[in-house]
Amino acid sequence: MLTFFSITALLSIILAIACFWLPLTNPDTEKLSPYECGFDPYGSARLPYSMRFFLVAILFLLFDLEIALLLPTPWALQFSNPTTVFIWASVLIILLTLGFFYEWLQGGLEWAE
Repeated sequence: MLTFFSITALLSIILAIACFWLPLTNPDTEKLSPYECGFDPYGSARLPYSMRFFLVAILFLLFDLEIALLLPTPWALQFSNPTTVFIWASVLIILLTLGFFYEWLQGGLEWAE
């Protein structure tokens, strides 16, 4: 186990030092311009990103994590004290429900203004 951690630490240090020795790239306007199969671009390829969509995506990830944390609950009920498992699962559900209501009251789930 100690060998594994020492090899991992050594590899991390080597990679951290190597990133300072690699040449830095300086992008110019030609490299930053969008490429459309040799044609002149019709418009900017860097469109503004909807922050509402980003917020809904983050909320989806949070509630997807809730499902991932609650899936092992039936197997955890086989422990000697299933009351503890029930309490922790209830605490998790209550916290995420409170977060959901907070986002709802703050207007984070309103798609149109």
